[in-house]
Amino acid sequence: MKQTIVLATHNAGKIRELKTILQPLGYDVKAIHEICPHIEEPEETGTTFAENARLKAAYYLQATGLPCLADDSGIIADALQGRPGVYSARFAGPECDDEKNNQKLIQELSVFPPEKRTAHYACVLVLLFPDGREIEAEGRCEGVIRDFYAGSNGFGYDPLFYVTDKEKTMAEMSMDEKNAISHRGKALRKLAEALS
Repeated sequence: MKQTIVLATHNAGKIRELKTILQPLGYDVKAIHEICPHIEEPEETGTTFAENARLKAAYYLQATGLPCLADDSGIIADALQGRPGVYSARFAGPECDDEKNNQKLIQELSVFPPEKRTAHYACVLVLLFPDGREIEAEGRCEGVIRDFYAGSNGFGYDPLFYVTDKEKTMAEMSMDEKNAISHRGKALRKLAEALS
């Protein structure tokens, strides 16, 4: 019987990316809402991506009794001294959406010339098992934040995040292209190595 791994996220984009990498390794991958449809989300009180990922994985492991994989990730703008960072998902406030977050980022970076808008995406994955085993993996992807959108394949800040090497935004890439270079793709490959 395949081992189940529960994904500690409700984000459809993340679920798709995580399943794409983990299912071929032979795991039965379920999003948390498939196991516990009405569970409340834990408050993300960590000050680092690793702390938030561990907190989420531990919370959902306790609720399900199954191995839980959580990620915390975000975009770090060099000119903004590392912001939005762990607040990437709620940069424009608690009730915000991707559009509001993107607009706030464009506005805050508008005082900087394009060459000062360097940034990176960072991702930390934490997989906790009921027997106490733990795997942590991280990845990052370098780029530049532009002030106009391009592409419709991504989510979050992807339409603004331009990967210079590829001459495309994250949102202009196919899923395969994105997984090959993205922060989450890199972290997942490290995780996959640790699992195999």
